[in-house]
Amino acid sequence: LHQIDGYWKILLDPDKNLLSHQWDDGAKEFVRKDVWGVGNGWAAAGMTRIAAILPPEYSAQKLILTKRIRTLLDAALPLQRTDGLFYDVLDDPNSFPEINSGQMFAYSIYQGVKGGWLPDSYLDSAEHIYQTAQKQIDDYGLVHNVCGMPTFDKPGTAPEGQAFYILMDAARAQLGIH
Repeated sequence: LHQIDGYWKILLDPDKNLLSHQWDDGAKEFVRKDVWGVGNGWAAAGMTRIAAILPPEYSAQKLILTKRIRTLLDAALPLQRTDGLFYDVLDDPNSFPEINSGQMFAYSIYQGVKGGWLPDSYLDSAEHIYQTAQKQIDDYGLVHNVCGMPTFDKPGTAPEGQAFYILMDAARAQLGIH
């Protein structure tokens, strides 16, 4: 929780309500201030996982986490393209479109609805992302058009793209959506 607080304090762009990408703590400056989609997805999904395991005596901290997740979702979801993808840099249409940030947002939405800290009204966004992700899967089960490895500077495939599809799909199934 302390580490999350530190990252939030440094990385949050208060004008965008999204997290900037790369901070150099030695130089006390951003190396890359862009609001990277996958970075915001990782943050939302990571805080979602922490919120789910906090014991009851950490209810105040859980409330802080869930408000932060909602802040990211509320800022990111309006930036989704009509085809269901997100730009690699969420607010930069000159960056390439990809789906992994969306998979992480959808995972957080499904878990948030299941956990009672997000209203059902977010499910339409999660379902749009889910349906878009379905269209990215090839005959071998690989999710394409994620921020691709090894350099993550173009769409492709990556283990995290596969992992977040599985997490998103499992969270969706836990809500009884088929």
